[in-house]
Amino acid sequence: MPGLAAADAASPPAAAPAPRRLSSPLPRRAPPSPSPSSASRAVGKPSRKSLGPETDEAALDNPDLGPFLLKQARDAMVSGEGGGAARALEFAERAARALERRGEGAELELAMSLHVAAAIHCGLGRHADAVPVLERAVAVVTPPAPAPAAEGEGEAEAVPQPEEEVRKGEEWALAAFSGWMQLGDTHAMLGRMDESIACYGKGFEIQMAALGDRDPRVAETCRYLAEAHVQALQFDEAEKLCRKALEIHREHSAPASLEEASDRRLMALILDAKGDYDGALEHLVLASMTMVANGRDVEVATIDVAIGNTYLALARFDESVFSYQKALTVLKSARGDDHPSVASVFVRLADLYHRTGKLRESKSYCENALRVYAKPAPGAAPDEVGGGLMEIAAIYEALGELDEALKLLQRALKLLEDSPGQWSTVAGIEAQMGVLYYMIGRYADSRNSFESAVSKLRASGERKSAFFGVLLNQMGLACVQLFKIDEAAQLFEEARAVLEQECGASHPDTLGVYSNLAAIYDAMGRVEDAIEILEHVLKVREEKLGTANPDVEDEKRRLAELLKEAGRSRNRKQKSLDNLFGNNTQRGAKKDSSGGRRWSNFGFRS
Repeated sequence: MPGLAAADAASPPAAAPAPRRLSSPLPRRAPPSPSPSSASRAVGKPSRKSLGPETDEAALDNPDLGPFLLKQARDAMVSGEGGGAARALEFAERAARALERRGEGAELELAMSLHVAAAIHCGLGRHADAVPVLERAVAVVTPPAPAPAAEGEGEAEAVPQPEEEVRKGEEWALAAFSGWMQLGDTHAMLGRMDESIACYGKGFEIQMAALGDRDPRVAETCRYLAEAHVQALQFDEAEKLCRKALEIHREHSAPASLEEASDRRLMALILDAKGDYDGALEHLVLASMTMVANGRDVEVATIDVAIGNTYLALARFDESVFSYQKALTVLKSARGDDHPSVASVFVRLADLYHRTGKLRESKSYCENALRVYAKPAPGAAPDEVGGGLMEIAAIYEALGELDEALKLLQRALKLLEDSPGQWSTVAGIEAQMGVLYYMIGRYADSRNSFESAVSKLRASGERKSAFFGVLLNQMGLACVQLFKIDEAAQLFEEARAVLEQECGASHPDTLGVYSNLAAIYDAMGRVEDAIEILEHVLKVREEKLGTANPDVEDEKRRLAELLKEAGRSRNRKQKSLDNLFGNNTQRGAKKDSSGGRRWSNFGFRS
């Protein structure tokens, strides 16, 4: 975690385990904890009996008990002896109670004891329990907002504060910054990216207010926050923050510094995601030159892999192969043939050869990667192995080997489903499994996989992404195959709302959902609604694609069938769908002449 200000090196950090990021920001250092005073030494330390659960409430009134218990909690965390984490948690919680009784003047120590308790909860995997503890810690050291000046008073002259007050303000700012960043990490481990980014943002504001907006430590936080935005697929915000970090590091660091190289690697990732491959390539080359100058061969190889990915996106296949092979040689030499990073290069080569039609070579590299993932080197990260299995599954799916792809996804799911902070990745695996189940005709399994993925994305706050809209559409298609028409209609309507917001009403994905809505309304007997939607879709497709496009012809045929059934001709006047979709929740399914549901006479769009 980025630091706000320097602290005593003798004091151990009290931070929760941070989620995996694209780079490693500087660790946050906690301020030193006070030691018992000489008066307490004269009286004597609290006895072992007083530290037990039977301690009466009167003992908490001892002003020296809180700092002593906080020190005991930290020592127990470091040593791991005498009950380990459970005993350290007991010390931290009792320290918080004792310090809370002291009231004014003990706020900083109270916040630190709560930070320690939250870190222990996170270390035990109880991240949800750490959230209220950290929220309390942040509230303790966040000063109230200043009251607005009375009307007519004008601006009051700044009164210089005593040195002690200034120092206290800096310490409180450090504690508040640490608390917000630790709370953001905890939300990220629970998959709540919106809440996580909001907490990081509050900590970032406190840090800039305390240090100014050009301090090198602010640059570290900029990059940290940019990485969080990348994880949430918010690339515009990530680019702004990364550029700020790069400017500050170029201002304060030596030319071609490692900090600047880290910023450029992140910037390349962001630009690649936005489709600016030339810009990404420029940053990667500059970062590689910096790493070469600093003798970081393994980092150079990692950057070479990213350069190969960019060449692949630009269809410069020969240069891509050269970059991959160069990286493969270095990684095999430095890390061994069974390291997951070596397998990841095999996967990239397999993808390249598949794209260029060399299927035998592609399959061979997939098998090489699978041999590594079957028995990876000790210490291999589960998310690295799981991600590689997902990529190989996608290649097997493209090769038509659906059963093998499904087995690989099941292996990846087993590796990652219990890992904290991997909810979005697990949801992606389940969505990919849902597609494969749909393709092989196992519609009930497909719907269940999609439902599990959707529930995870809802819980993690990713309900406003285009991927979520596409996933709802796919789940709706599975429901159609299971004849669950009402559920399919609700899913298509929600998908339509999401994709209109994220992609626009004229985007191909949104138009595909419109077509599916028209089909489902036809199946529900709402023929007039289906006709209105198809007329809108056909109008947009004619404007975007021209009248001779196959998709336009298909929509014309679908609309003609409905118009013939309704005894109408096409209305070429552009209509707004706002009224139709606004009333969807109040319209029930119409019945056909036989009194039951009727099936749509045209197909759905995947």
